[in-house]
Amino acid sequence: MNIHIEKEESYLFVKKVFSISFVAILFFGILSVAAVEISGVIREGETEKDTLESLPVTQNNTVMPVAKPFEPLNVKKVNVVITGYSSTVWQTDSTPFITASGKWVEDGIIANNMLPFGTLVRIPELYGEKVFVVEDRMNARKGNHHFDIWFPAYEQAKNFGVKRTYLEILED
Repeated sequence: MNIHIEKEESYLFVKKVFSISFVAILFFGILSVAAVEISGVIREGETEKDTLESLPVTQNNTVMPVAKPFEPLNVKKVNVVITGYSSTVWQTDSTPFITASGKWVEDGIIANNMLPFGTLVRIPELYGEKVFVVEDRMNARKGNHHFDIWFPAYEQAKNFGVKRTYLEILED
């Protein structure tokens, strides 16, 4: 019986040592990571307070650096007609969720017959700074200055209607 108790005591001892070690490693690891992250954010000549106040706060508790927004070198403005479409077979072909470029449809896809696949465009009057990517084609009768924005539901595309506006073609 004494042997059983000794084994049980040594097991408890090992368990306690392991638990304390784990907590210590976790605690000091988090402190060192936080110190490295904060020291990397502070710029020369700034205090920690200045840097933290300049960062945006997300969900009232997280600071995140702002990435530099995409600024194209050349912007070409074109007057266009814009409509909407969705992934219904009668509006597309037999593969309604795959664009003409071979990509799956997603938010930000736009169709046009004039611009090459992968061209980035903005529609400032309707969507501000949102960037769309040309990944699909339209019926040839629509012409070159007609654009179709993909919507996830037919009702959304129909409610979008027909808009006459200008579009910015973004070039590097």
